[in-house]
Parts: sequence; C-alpha cells; structure tokens
Amino acid sequence: MENTVGATRDSSFTCVMELDRQGVSSIPQRYVLPSSQQPNPNVQISNTIPIIDLSSLQDQSLRSRTLHDIRAACQELGVFLVINHGIDQSIMDDALEAATEFFDLHSEEKMKLYSEDVNKPVRYDTSFNHEKDKILCWRDFIKLYSHPLSDWIHLWPSNPPNYREKMGKFAKATLVLQKHLRETVFESIGLNPNYLEEELDVQGSQVLALNCYPACPEPEQTLGILPHSDFGLLTVLLLTGPGLEFEDSAHNWARVPFVEGALVVQLGDQMEIVSNGLCKSVIHRVTVNRKVKRLSIGSFHGFGKTSKVGPAPKLVDDHRPKFYSEFSFQEYLDFISSKSHDISEGRFIDTVRVKR
Repeated sequence: MENTVGATRDSSFTCVMELDRQGVSSIPQRYVLPSSQQPNPNVQISNTIPIIDLSSLQDQSLRSRTLHDIRAACQELGVFLVINHGIDQSIMDDALEAATEFFDLHSEEKMKLYSEDVNKPVRYDTSFNHEKDKILCWRDFIKLYSHPLSDWIHLWPSNPPNYREKMGKFAKATLVLQKHLRETVFESIGLNPNYLEEELDVQGSQVLALNCYPACPEPEQTLGILPHSDFGLLTVLLLTGPGLEFEDSAHNWARVPFVEGALVVQLGDQMEIVSNGLCKSVIHRVTVNRKVKRLSIGSFHGFGKTSKVGPAPKLVDDHRPKFYSEFSFQEYLDFISSKSHDISEGRFIDTVRVKR
C-alpha cells in the first residue's frame, strides 16, 4: 500500500456538516433520491436479529446453542448484535468523543484530508465516490487504514490532539474482537477456527470508517448511506442511535435495533465468498432524521489489498459447487472507483458469481 496522504481539492464539494451549520431549510438537489428509493419512515425494528452474549461461548452448557444462533444469523440475515464483547465502554466513549471533535472542526481543517481517490489510506469525503455518484449521501466520513497500526497511525489526523491515541485504542480493541468473531463464525459453519489465520492476522486489512450524520431538514428525501454491502469479511459497528436498516430475505427493509453498549456485526462480500454462499453478505443503508446528529464508527476487517479471496475448499463439493471466482480487495477498489455506488447498477459480488 502507498502510505502517502494528499487531497485533490474539488471546488464543488461542500461537506454536510457545513450545510448543517449554514442552517439550510432544504437539501441540495444532488442529495435528493428518486421517490422509489426514498426511505419509508414506517420501517419496523427487526425482531429476528439475535443479540449474542459472547461470554456464553465460555460456558460449555451454552456454547453449542450460541454457535447455532450465530450460524443461523450468518445464513439468514448477515447481521447480529453482540454484548459482553470485551471492549470497555470507556474505549468506545473515547473513540466517539474523538470522532465528534474531529467532525466539529472547521471545514478548512478537515478538507486537508479530502480526496476523491478511494485508494488513499486516510480520506475525508461525503459519498462513496463523490465524482461519480449520481446521488450524494447526507453524511461526512473519514476512513483510516489501521492495520498494522504502526504503519498508518502517523498519517491519521493530528487535530484534535488526542485523536490518534483514542482512536488507536479502539482500533486495537476491535482488531482483537474481530479475530474472536471470525473464528467463531468459521467454527459455526464447519471450518477450522484458525482457517486463513496467517492471511488475515498478519497480511489482512483493517479500515476504520467514522461517519457523521447531521440533522437533516428533509430526511424523507435522502439517506445517510445508500444501500450497499461491505467489501470485507466482517464489520464491527459502534452506533450512537437508531437508523441502520438491512434488507431481509424478502427484500424488505427492517431496522436494526439499537442497544446501548452493544456492537453490530455485519458480514461482507468476502465472508459470503469464503463460505461459498453459506453466509449472507448483508445489504444495508442508513437513514437520517430531522433533529439529532448521529455518529457511527465501523471497523472493517478482511484480506490484504492484493490477496486473492475464494471459497474454502472444505465448503465446495458435488452438492455445493464453487459459486464464486477469486477476487482481491484491490479489484473491489477499482470497481467502486469506476462507477456510481448505485446497487441497481450491480454489486461487486455479482461480478464474481460463477455463471452456470
């Protein structure tokens, strides 16, 4: 990876926090979704997403049932919540405080990190691909390469002054948690928990994505994040409030419940491919609201940039032939660099499905 940071200044770019500061009474046209894609304010909270108590994995009388619940969530939903996950509340609070302080900085300070290049290891922007996206998201974000932490942390924002320390602790904690989660998911679907350990623990990637969703004057016309699936194996997500929605098996939207202190676990395209389709890469989106600014911090985990990802041989046989060809994280980045992030035009995972 190239560990240099440089911003390409786009004079047409205005961060959403700045629009919020200006007190706009309506959203600019570029944020308005077609009526068919606008969020339904009556979406219900899902009653099917399990809340997994990870401490139960240490209890032999509960372990088998917990693994069953995780497997079911991975196969049917691609998302679940975890409690007793081992990350201190103080680490999560400090990370959210650092994120809040960063997004509250003057636009000129944040724009030093602005870039349209999805390959940048530190990148501040709004939508996935600001130049090519037809509709922009009502959010600001900063993405940070995070593994190995010592290779990247010096490129992270130095303002606010304690940002690197607080966010670094969160990055380390989620790296430990994702390893535990990954091993547990692998075990639940019949793989060795240590499958691909070297490729993921040593050569793998971690990217932090800090999202800020300011209050929106017309939340019924836009989204904080458009529908998509994550690129990696799994995402560990810290939220400050409700607004995350996922697409269920009937292709209806349902709201992920917000539980104070819990973390959301989402499966990505790499997990669906490694599992040869046993696990589901969840399609999700984020709504915004009229009154409250919300934050989220996602820790994305997967293979290294050039490592090839394919179905686990153990999960391929005559009854379940190989459903996906191999791909790399770099190929995914090239894909999203070249097109709009509108999944109606096709998802990246669709390009690696084996046609029969």
